Amino acid sequence: MVPLGSLILPTIVSAVIVFVVSAIIHMMLTYHRSDVRALPGEADVLDTLRRLNIPPGDYAAPHAGSPEAMRKPEFVEKMKRGPIVFFTVVAGDAVSMRASLIQWFVYAVVVSFCAGYVASRAVGPGADYLAVFRFAGTTAFAAYALALPQASIWYHRRWSTTLKSMFDGLVYGMLTGGTFGWLWPR
Repeated sequence: MVPLGSLILPTIVSAVIVFVVSAIIHMMLTYHRSDVRALPGEADVLDTLRRLNIPPGDYAAPHAGSPEAMRKPEFVEKMKRGPIVFFTVVAGDAVSMRASLIQWFVYAVVVSFCAGYVASRAVGPGADYLAVFRFAGTTAFAAYALALPQASIWYHRRWSTTLKSMFDGLVYGMLTGGTFGWLWPR
């Protein structure tokens, strides 16, 4: 078994690599630019939302509130008429990505730590690069990608967006696995 303290370096290095590569993917490559579309009538919709003063949170409309209410004719009619929307309201603020970037980095550290932990329990010190890569990379891929289909299944996010993000998760998983394989304690 590999002591967890010896995994600090590969944990931090892999998180930094994932952070940098994710920035390259989202800022320089173009395949995520179609993930969200412009809202027709954006100015009118935003003006209406501002007047409603909706607190930050996740919303659905129509909203039944219970399984029983979903069977009521008036709710069924609302669903038939459409549209059906799922949306998140965030408070208006100066545009700053700082908090999101910090949270993303912390998340990458947590994923890397979990990947290292699983690998450390599966293979010992001095293990073959590919054995370490397999355990750490698979664990990281699972953390970065396998929960994403839920958004397409339940909230109707476009599958193309989900699959692109899962591809990113595969890249991040491979980078994590590669970093652990490279820096694995001997």
